[in-house]
Amino acid sequence: MLKLNLKREPYWLDLAHGVRVKVKPASTALVMAARHAASRIEGDSTEASGVRTATLITELAKSSVIEWEGVADDKGKAAAVNAEGVAALMDLWPLAEAFERKYLAPLYALDAEKNV
Repeated sequence: MLKLNLKREPYWLDLAHGVRVKVKPASTALVMAARHAASRIEGDSTEASGVRTATLITELAKSSVIEWEGVADDKGKAAAVNAEGVAALMDLWPLAEAFERKYLAPLYALDAEKNV
């Protein structure tokens, strides 16, 4: 049995190194839009699946992150949230990995429940 208990309101994720991001819930529309954007960037090649995954995570983050804490510009001032900044944040492996694990965990759990 599937439990329909996914978050409906924005929420905070603690990533790493004092960085946390406030995200929109991972809806079907948001995930599908990120997949589409990633496929436009990377194409349909079956090679380099790690690159496609990284692009998908970046596109998900760009679509979902609405606030952040612990992110500064090159002068040390709090950085504004924008697509370029979010992409730069996702270029940092520990943060991208934490984002993927924490943001998509409820969806992975939902997928696992279908087999119960």
